[in-house]
Parts: sequence; C-alpha cells; structure tokens
Amino acid sequence: MKKTPKSLRLHIGVFGRTNVGKSSFLNMISGQDVSITSSLPGTTTDVVEKTMELLPLGPVVFLDTAGIDDVSSLAEKRIEKTMKIFRRADIVCLMVEPGVWGNFEEDVLVKAAGAGIPVLGIVNKIDCARPDKDFTDKIAAKTKGCVLVSSVPADKRERESYISALKKHLIRLCPDDFLNPLPLVGDLIPPGQVAVLIVPIDLQAPKGRLILPQVQAIRDALDADAMILVVKEREYSHALSILEERPALAVCDSQVVMKMVADTPPDMKCTTFSILFSRYKGDLVECVNGVFRIDELKPGDSVLIAESCSHHPIEDDIGRVKIPRWLRQYLGHDVNIDIYSGKDFPDNLSEYSLIIHCGACMTNRREMLFRINLAKEHGVPITNYGICISFLQGVLKRVLSPFPAALDVYERKVSGKGVL
Repeated sequence: MKKTPKSLRLHIGVFGRTNVGKSSFLNMISGQDVSITSSLPGTTTDVVEKTMELLPLGPVVFLDTAGIDDVSSLAEKRIEKTMKIFRRADIVCLMVEPGVWGNFEEDVLVKAAGAGIPVLGIVNKIDCARPDKDFTDKIAAKTKGCVLVSSVPADKRERESYISALKKHLIRLCPDDFLNPLPLVGDLIPPGQVAVLIVPIDLQAPKGRLILPQVQAIRDALDADAMILVVKEREYSHALSILEERPALAVCDSQVVMKMVADTPPDMKCTTFSILFSRYKGDLVECVNGVFRIDELKPGDSVLIAESCSHHPIEDDIGRVKIPRWLRQYLGHDVNIDIYSGKDFPDNLSEYSLIIHCGACMTNRREMLFRINLAKEHGVPITNYGICISFLQGVLKRVLSPFPAALDVYERKVSGKGVL
C-alpha cells in the first residue's frame, strides 16, 4: 500500500488557524516528523502531503495546510494554496483550540459546504485546556462530528486512542466511491474472457516499466477475473489471429488508435486508456459532448490543454506537441493554445473556447470533477485527450462502442439532435 499512487488515496485536508497544531497533529498520527513544527505562527508555508496506510480505511494522504488566519507577508500566496485544497479534499478536518471558534472557522465550513465536502471538527491541545461541553456540542452541531486530541500524547496507549477515534469518524464520512470505487475496465470484460491491451514502447514509454493507466487497467481486469494479453501495436493483428476465441475488448494508447481500429474486427469492442479514465475519473458523457466544440473553433480562439501531472516534456510530447499539431491540421487554421500542468488550473476559464484535459491518472476523482464543474460554470466545453484524438482521427464512434450512453450522445450530436 505504500506504493499506492496519491490519485487513488483518500485525500484528507487539515485546516485551522496558525499554530493550532495541525503539523504536530499530522506528526502524531503518522508517528513521524513529516512536518516542521514550531511555536512561531505560520511555520507551514506550503501544503505538506503525507501518505500513509490508515487501516482499516486503507491508503490515505493528509494535506497539511497553512493557517487560515495567516497575516504574514506571504499570507496571500499561502492562503491561495490552502483554499485550492477544497478542490482535492474528500474530507476536511477543521482543527481548533478549546474555546476558540470564529469567522475563520465559519469560512471553512462555508467553503467546504459549497464544495460538498464533509467536515470533521478536531479540538486539539486538550492537554493544555479541556473544552467545555457547550463548546464541543457546538462543533458537533456545525460539523459531522467532534474529536478531542492532544498532539503530544502521554504514551502510546493515549496516541492509539486518538487515532482510533479519528479513524471511526473518517470511515463514517468516507465517500462511497472510495469504499466502493468505480470500475476502470473490469465491468467491460466478462469473467474468464480476454482483453487485449496495446501498449506502444516508444519515446514516451518509461524505461523498464509501464505507465500508471496501463498498470491500473491490468489490475482492475484481474480483480474482475478476466484475462489480459499485453502486446505492442505491431503484434496486435498477429495476436488476434492466434487466439481461438475473439477477445471481449481491446484497449490501446490513444496515439495508436487508428491502427488499433483498423486491425480490430467490426463486431469487437475497443477503446483507449484515456477514454477509460474519462469515465473512471470524470464524466465521459460530458467529455464526449464537449469534443464537438472543435468543429466550431475559429481562428484566434483560445484552447486550454490541461494535464494533471508535471513531467519534463519530450520531443514529441502528446499534450504540448501532438494534440496542438493534429488540432491545427484538422481545423486548417491556427488557434491559441495555453498549457497548464500539475495542480495549476486557471480559476477564470471564460477566455477559452474549449478545454482538452488529460486522462487525470495522477489526480483524484474529486479534483477532476471540480474542474469539469468549473468549466460548466464558465460555459466552456471540456473533453479529454483520448476523446479528442479519436475525434480528430475520425474513429470516435468506434472507440465509444463499449459505452452505450456516450455512444448515444455521439449519435445525437452527429445527427444534429443535440444532447438531452
């Protein structure tokens, strides 16, 4: 579980005023000095992430934020980064000292409610002062529960009691899609049948390993009692010819989608890893609907290309080079393209005519849904890499064959009936 990617972990944001003991609390929970602590307010200048295994909940990542009442010279930047955690957090832990509650805490409640995130109240420093019942009752009424802790427990038994109480509430507040995650590919392959995964080994393939979407697809299929055959694009046609039974599904990297479609029998379902992730991490139907904005792009329109990971771009990078090139070739004219990567994502999207997002394998579902909803609020269509590439290369209908709802949207858009 220590190797579980952050994108698959429960994200727990820890909020509170400066010097309330957030970092000390995180150190106490983890049993490690993962955050710098000091009696000086504002020691935490950026979001500190700590991944751990919190049984029986499973893999989690705690997000230790800067103080919500920071008044230092760097306060604006610190608070800005802290507020962005509402895009990622599945649960908010709001930490207070005994008897201290005011506008700062109320503001966190308002923002969490607006994002649909449950809030757990944590009263820290009970070794210094015990909160009265009226105070804890007030917190319990305003939040989804109240936990009393000391970040400097007297002994191991006391520490375990705090962790046990915390876990009980976290399990209760945990989103259903974490406890019962959506399938990536397993529901598309009947038990005992075969899926072929087409994995190019090119400049973008990491040396000695597969990329995360490929590994996750293999694991999800195995969990569904399906069988997996992994091939390169050159061996795909030969692999089909030597199998006695036709595979239930083929999945390829978007960059070889045209070859896969050409080599796949018409009655066999096929798709791409990126399209699988559009369903798994976001909203496949919304992204299929959004891709048709491409046909309406005019010279000088602005397109946002967003990817959730921060990697060193290579010579023929998919997001920075290939998609812009294919888009301009398809349109026959130029458009302005902005590229954002990692956690960077503009708050104001109104200047864009279209957003093309990566598969989001490196971020969690909550953040991807936040970005989709933000695009909706600004009236900007959003699609994803795999859907965009398949559309530009004229094979989108074919690779939507495993997804009836998305295929229906495609048919309606093509026929001019729109989307219900």
